[in-house]
Amino acid sequence: MKKVNKFIIEGGKANAGPPIGPALGPLGVNVLAIVEKINELTSRFMGMRVPVEVIVDTDTKDFEVNIGIPSTAALIMQEIKKEKGAAMPGKENLGDISFQKIIEIAKIKMKQLRAKTLKSCCKTNCRNMC
Repeated sequence: MKKVNKFIIEGGKANAGPPIGPALGPLGVNVLAIVEKINELTSRFMGMRVPVEVIVDTDTKDFEVNIGIPSTAALIMQEIKKEKGAAMPGKENLGDISFQKIIEIAKIKMKQLRAKTLKSCCKTNCRNMC
């Protein structure tokens, strides 16, 4: 029987404490091995919140880790090197981002957005940030 657990983890900083440890410990799997695998897979999203899905086969104690993609806003904030955005009333300009970086982010998000073309994915990403 397979058990699916979903978590939101800060990239590269998963640990055996809550929420992972209490959820996976009773299943009898090696929680530290799962945490190491999560940190390995999410290391490129350091500092961002990443959706993680852990599938555990309770009979054989094997596990599979699938990571999601952070939000478009988080990817853009990482590119402009800001941690928090501004409130809406002031509409402060947080920074500039090159079109090349928008294309890179669109390529990362393309599968998740189900866009047919790179152009439509870029437009969707820009629309989300306006």
